[in-house]
Amino acid sequence: MRAINDIKRLLESFEAYLMMERGLAANTQSSYRDDVEKLIGYLETTSTRLHDVELSTLQAFCASLYDLGIAPRSQARIVSGIKSFFGYLKIEGYIDSDPTLLLSPPQIGKHLPEVLSTEEIDAMISAIDMSKDEGQRNRAIMETLYGSGLRVSELVGLELSRVYLREEYIVVKGKGSKERLVPLSPVAVDEIERWLDDRGALDIKPGEDNYLFLNRRGRHLTRVMIFYIIKDLAERAGIKKTISPHTLRHSFATHLLEGGANLRAIQQMLGHESIATTEIYLHLDNTRLREEILRHHPRVKG
Repeated sequence: MRAINDIKRLLESFEAYLMMERGLAANTQSSYRDDVEKLIGYLETTSTRLHDVELSTLQAFCASLYDLGIAPRSQARIVSGIKSFFGYLKIEGYIDSDPTLLLSPPQIGKHLPEVLSTEEIDAMISAIDMSKDEGQRNRAIMETLYGSGLRVSELVGLELSRVYLREEYIVVKGKGSKERLVPLSPVAVDEIERWLDDRGALDIKPGEDNYLFLNRRGRHLTRVMIFYIIKDLAERAGIKKTISPHTLRHSFATHLLEGGANLRAIQQMLGHESIATTEIYLHLDNTRLREEILRHHPRVKG
């Protein structure tokens, strides 16, 4: 098996392969290289070498794309680029087996998002190890994600100066730098107040002092770090569903709708530009209603 010593040169050789062996257009070559660079950047955050990539590694990478809000069609294109790259590595003898053979692209089209029950969310919160330094922080993160329906990018960028605990709301910077007011639940307020006590003991690095959520080194959290916190808690709670921080946002919206909230109000809370984006939760609610009818109605049960 050949060693991989120079990633830049390897990517240049991959592009040449796409042009000369596959006959792909220049735009496709460039897109595939960008896709591979996304994967390499992800591998660096997890300290994984290309030689050590497995199917589970790639599945976690794909889950992170979903978590970052990348559209299913773009995810499918990225998977195609990754498959071509590992096929090239196999042909050239850099790897012995291709980990992408069983990697499936996301289904393109409207699909219903995974939703957690309130019991599953409680189980995840109970799974937090409060003996660790980051325990209280993670409780505050869970309650803020689920209690306010934030995108993960909004959570990591949440500024301390825009958190109004006494008034129980936060100012969130969403897509396109548009700001909106989002209520905080009383539980989230309590957990954030406790986290602020722990946060005060950190050695906060210059320029990081206005971020609400920090790591133990006094720097703000990244989206990838939040992804791993949520995945770990789901595993500890014994949840078998495919979980990401976005799952808590979906659950927040679905539980609001099931509780009788107005769809327009949910749209404002989530920061959706169009009500059509929010209507997927109405479809989800109708699907569950149909399942309940099929399960319990006497005319169906016979």
